[in-house]
Amino acid sequence: MAVRLSRVERREQTRQELVSAAEACFVSRGFHASSVDEVAERAGYTKGAVYSNFASKEDLFFAVYERRVEQVLTEVAPGLRQAGAERAFDQVATGMIERRERDDGWLAVFFEFWAHVLRHPELRERFAAIHARFLEPLAEGVRQLAEDRGLALPGDLTASQVVLAWNAMEIGLGLERLTQPRAVDGEVARRMGSLLLDAVLGADQPPAGNNHPKQDRRIR
Repeated sequence: MAVRLSRVERREQTRQELVSAAEACFVSRGFHASSVDEVAERAGYTKGAVYSNFASKEDLFFAVYERRVEQVLTEVAPGLRQAGAERAFDQVATGMIERRERDDGWLAVFFEFWAHVLRHPELRERFAAIHARFLEPLAEGVRQLAEDRGLALPGDLTASQVVLAWNAMEIGLGLERLTQPRAVDGEVARRMGSLLLDAVLGADQPPAGNNHPKQDRRIR
């Protein structure tokens, strides 16, 4: 027998169905090419139903982005605890590259919306907050990795800054892969991510010709 939903549950169901429809439209057609009418039609609702749940098309995109971040976090956070920080970073780095067909459309619209945000300053704070939410457990992973290696972070860098740089490189590799799929694969993403983390947290060797003594960052 079908369970009768409460008004609140029906509203949440409608909202989630609209978010799913919006994601499908954005991924297949892009942010600017998709319309609120298309989202409503795909979800099987009226345009009014969209605007009773979301203030704008941008609001819809943010809802899609927030849900995707939460889905990733349910995978990343347990991995940091169970597999260890080093392996978890490898998995995150290779995952985006290897989920090609499924995530290419998302990656393309993500960059499109990022550029849109740059032209609309009123959207930047919310975009940055969602982005930071994704990076939080990774910053904790950097702290854990430093502890595992018996090292301290350099005094002029925070874990959040390290992760910001790491993620920027991985996003950049994802962008390059969209046009150069043969040049960028999961191993390249994993290797470059490891090199960056090793440069920050590995054995701190001074470059050739540098006579300054290397910094000892071992935790004592």
